[in-house]
Amino acid sequence: MPKVVFINPDQTHLELDIPVGTSLMRAAIANGIAGIVGDCGGGLTCATCHVLVDEEFLAKTSPMTHNEDQMLDFTAMGRQPNSRLSCQLVMQDELEGLTVRIADHQV
Repeated sequence: MPKVVFINPDQTHLELDIPVGTSLMRAAIANGIAGIVGDCGGGLTCATCHVLVDEEFLAKTSPMTHNEDQMLDFTAMGRQPNSRLSCQLVMQDELEGLTVRIADHQV
């Protein structure tokens, strides 16, 4: 299983093995990562699973949809060039070693 490193706002790290086909949001919630809220359960309606993708991996992630692009304008932290919603990032073998920073504020 590919590994992903989540970096909390306090700079602590948590590494997870995430099965291919599982969204980062679902894996984070299942493993008790407090900074990922995921109020809408991955329905792309809340923007409470905002993460900042390490620049090295940004081009390897799936293309951003129009709906995700719009939702990122409503994140509590404010959108960054490497912002993504973790509900839209589905684990793939190519993302082995992915590092994401959890947004400072989700709500």
